[in-house]
Amino acid sequence: MERKKRALGALVAAVVLAASWNAQAQAQRRQPQEADGYTRYELLAPGSAKFRIIYDITAVRPGATAFFNPIRKGSVASDEKVTDLATGQPLKFAQVSGESAKTTGLPEADPASDYIRVELARPVPADGGQGRILIEKTYEDPKSYRVEGKDIVFDRGLGIKKNAVVLPLGYVLVDCNYPSQVTQEPDGRLRISFFNITPGEAPLKLRATPGVLSATPTSVKGRKFDERAKQTRDIVYFLQAPETHAFDLYHDYTEEKAGVSRYINVVRTGSVATNPSARNLDTGEAIPAVHLKGEAITKAGIDDPEIGKVTPESEIVVFNFKPLKAGQSIRLRMSETYTDPGRYRLVGDELVFDRTFGRAVNAVVLPKGWMLTNSASPVVVSRTEDGRQRLDFNNARPDEVEALFTAKKIAP
Repeated sequence: MERKKRALGALVAAVVLAASWNAQAQAQRRQPQEADGYTRYELLAPGSAKFRIIYDITAVRPGATAFFNPIRKGSVASDEKVTDLATGQPLKFAQVSGESAKTTGLPEADPASDYIRVELARPVPADGGQGRILIEKTYEDPKSYRVEGKDIVFDRGLGIKKNAVVLPLGYVLVDCNYPSQVTQEPDGRLRISFFNITPGEAPLKLRATPGVLSATPTSVKGRKFDERAKQTRDIVYFLQAPETHAFDLYHDYTEEKAGVSRYINVVRTGSVATNPSARNLDTGEAIPAVHLKGEAITKAGIDDPEIGKVTPESEIVVFNFKPLKAGQSIRLRMSETYTDPGRYRLVGDELVFDRTFGRAVNAVVLPKGWMLTNSASPVVVSRTEDGRQRLDFNNARPDEVEALFTAKKIAP
């Protein structure tokens, strides 16, 4: 009898453990593994069917200690290398089967696929923390990269939303079916880059032919040809009740330049900023914030072109961190509360938000119970976990979005 009780107890414990594991696996599946992907394809010698892939990706599943990158069927991978972007140090990795991936950190893995399993430098911090990595590899794939006559063709469906394809030196672009930025790099190669703001993959097909271009710099001044797909500034607004004219926000930014030790946020004229705070998303650590206005900016010795001429109304928030060493970077999240009666207000029973966005990735979360009624610019509409309506204004162009929209409160 005692043996049967022990056996029954062991069975119950196994069932409870399995149920717990299944619940954890289901919770993980509901949370995305990754975000902010950017892929650069460097086409190698024509006829080789080979291209170098430089994949900048962020692990975002809280607590994750590994990241899984699928190896596309039909492609042969070689020359892999993985780097932790925060420290610039190499990371351990191995090629694993889909079955192995399912039991070592990716419960939704495809059993028929192989993966590169990367050991992260640290567990992904909770509450929006990130594990940023760079995966480099060479693919051989004659279906995607081939020669037709004297031309080369790159024909590949791209699910990652931000991509660039770099032609071999000595080739010029003659056809591209997807709206893209075209930029000549310092060594003379042409880069075809795009930010796919649609929900589907980009069916990219481009053709290039032999042609020699000089590598002299462009005559166009300024930053007009900066790569839009590579930008790292994202912002999310959380609107409070419209009669308050207030909204909480956070904006994320990656700093990569060696020696930099602060980020300056310039408060727009007409806005009042309060409750500034910041985090290092790589580690989850808090970063001190310093709020300066008018003469205090000059006294602090801060001279930045974004501030312009300092006046009594000039207002900035400064976030200081350890100076970056060569090869290091930091992902910052700055949070504040803004009050702006001119751009966010209540007119009758209608919420009106009227603000321009210069970033490529922007989102606004409406107050609970309010629903969109008009939007001047194209917008993606979704629901947050707490039932609020979220509006995403993603802009692949190097200009500003006019985020003018209205909303009304639904009847109880």
